[in-house]
Amino acid sequence: MPEGSSEGSGGTGTETEAEKRHEPEKRLEPEKRRRPWARWARRTALGLVLVILLPLLGAEIALRVNYTGDPADGTYTRNKDAIWLGHAWVDGRKKDADVTALARSLESTGIRDLYVHSGPLEHDGTLPKSLYPKARWFVDAMHRAAPDIRVQAWLGDVLATESPDGMRLERPATRAAVVASTRQILTVGFDGVHFDLEPLHSDDGDYLTLLDSLRRVTRAQDAQLSVAAHQIDPVPGFHSFWGTVAGHPKWWSQKFFGQVARRVDQIAVMSYDTMQPLESTYGGYVAQQTSLALEVTPASTDLLMGLPFYHENRFGHWNHAETVPGAVRGVRLGLSRTDADRADFGVALYVDFAAEEKDWAAYRDDWVRRP
Repeated sequence: MPEGSSEGSGGTGTETEAEKRHEPEKRLEPEKRRRPWARWARRTALGLVLVILLPLLGAEIALRVNYTGDPADGTYTRNKDAIWLGHAWVDGRKKDADVTALARSLESTGIRDLYVHSGPLEHDGTLPKSLYPKARWFVDAMHRAAPDIRVQAWLGDVLATESPDGMRLERPATRAAVVASTRQILTVGFDGVHFDLEPLHSDDGDYLTLLDSLRRVTRAQDAQLSVAAHQIDPVPGFHSFWGTVAGHPKWWSQKFFGQVARRVDQIAVMSYDTMQPLESTYGGYVAQQTSLALEVTPASTDLLMGLPFYHENRFGHWNHAETVPGAVRGVRLGLSRTDADRADFGVALYVDFAAEEKDWAAYRDDWVRRP
């Protein structure tokens, strides 16, 4: 029988009806196969979100709780504070009247040290003298205007830790050049040298070796050796985790922080650019950082916590969150809980050329507390 006859006849029709019964099932099979996979994908995505968000939310709640309570009485300035100053003070842009005004403004503060930008260092560790033509003038002028203030040369450079360009501390010749640059800058009359090398990864043995060499030079000249320090792991090993996720470890282990602190006269924690979204969580974070740093900094080393005297809005730093009042309260809480009577302690203000009057007012009102 021709094919067309059986399809059109109303005879047996068995094959046709069977096909009709199975046809919808055939059409649904791919859809049925897709549905379990879609559900699995949605559930997996939700699980990943919860895995990420729940610990993050818990951490933020903990920081907010860390911001509660009252600081202990007397947790105010020990008159060992510092401020980072811009390059204009050593390149000729500032004049005698500026020095006079600066000295006058410092009278109502607890600031003892000025970190004056005098670099940066070259990637090979050398320091061109052309970068600081008026350094001798500034140091002498400050010593006359404010004899109790110490003036330190702030030197830094980008390290080749996360890009091919930068200073390589693993090279002995580079470290030797940094030491020679330190001797060179101290001949100008600076009271010390303050180093800020970034990004400096935790457990960098070459950095520790450099500090040992620098300490011999500064001690021989009765000068201060000071460093800017990265923040400490908020939870153990966090620098390793963040380095894997973001390619930028950012934090130091608490052990490494202590190793650095034992090799210097001053260590100033860069306790800003914290990614915190609220003033309360930022203050709680600073309180935590203060406690972590106090636990491993020897009594012979001045520990300073950084205050954000600048205003930016970008990933990592929110102007509404990272405030001077929030930072000062966090510092006082951490000091109160860990070592309220510590004498060698202070805050460091970053940075003079970006500061607003409200920052100075908060520093004076909340930390200095002059009668």
